[in-house]
Amino acid sequence: MSSHVPTVGVIANPLSGRDVRRVAARGAIATNQDKRNRIARSIIGAVTAGARRIVVMDEPFRIASGAIADLKLDVEMDTLDIGAKLTPDDTVRAAEAMRDMGVDVLIVLGGDGTNRTIATVWPDVTLVPMSTGTNNVFPTGVEPTIAGAAAGLVASGKVDAGVAPQSKVVRIEVDGERDIALIDAVHLVGDFVGNRMPYEPSTIRTLVLSRAEPSAIGVSAIGGLVRPCDGTSDMGVVVECGPGGRPLRAPVAPGLYRTVPVISSRTVELGEEVDIMAPGLLAYDGDRTHRVRDCAKLTIVRNGPRVVDVEAALSQAAASGLFMTDDSISGDSPLL
Repeated sequence: MSSHVPTVGVIANPLSGRDVRRVAARGAIATNQDKRNRIARSIIGAVTAGARRIVVMDEPFRIASGAIADLKLDVEMDTLDIGAKLTPDDTVRAAEAMRDMGVDVLIVLGGDGTNRTIATVWPDVTLVPMSTGTNNVFPTGVEPTIAGAAAGLVASGKVDAGVAPQSKVVRIEVDGERDIALIDAVHLVGDFVGNRMPYEPSTIRTLVLSRAEPSAIGVSAIGGLVRPCDGTSDMGVVVECGPGGRPLRAPVAPGLYRTVPVISSRTVELGEEVDIMAPGLLAYDGDRTHRVRDCAKLTIVRNGPRVVDVEAALSQAAASGLFMTDDSISGDSPLL
């Protein structure tokens, strides 16, 4: 008999949904209490669907640890203390620790950047990403109760692995260093590393997109409004921008449309190299991180984290009758 305990981890970025980008846009503020409520709902869903162990990251605001404090669930619930200091390294240490603890599925409450940080140190992680940030494409606004149920189904092996397909990423080699972006890598001129405000259209030169979503917010929408490409397509999109380009009205942030000069757009095959030349800097999933001193080589590949398709997982569970039960007790009772 297998001794494996289906385990779901939770990492909540305490600073997501609260950054300075809201000064220039109309993104909603995600309060700590709202985050606790969403995490509690996702954990109830995960346990109901088969998770037998929950591991949450602790941090000074006690978002995830506070969420489990009052839950009356007959499963093991562990709080992981990584000495959080409210820096991105908190996410790194939590992800590495949960990987080593054997977490099967990781629920992430955060934006594209939080998920990118996790994928950088845990490339083969299986994620259920829930959005709290400003310009998110990778995480979604799925109801946490159902997202948690999908996580529990996958962690317990009640649905097949096909409901968590591997995602595309942008692989980056720049000045001898390697990195990834989950959705977009952007070449900017006249900008600076660490800037957190929405991109000024005049600074954008090249977009390399693993997904170009016309219904998204941010630079993915720029590509999506001229050359759509979703996560299932085995290709990516490159958009060149700059002086003389055709004006495109795009939602670069919530409630904020800007006119972006688009020179050209094209699809690229998986593994096809895109060269970016200095000067300028590169931004990965919205974070300006690296100044280009010489050149950068970017390729879109399908070797990113596995992302649970919540609808597919629940549809498969429904078809198998997994939620049918003779138990007359309702509420938090788990699916055995």
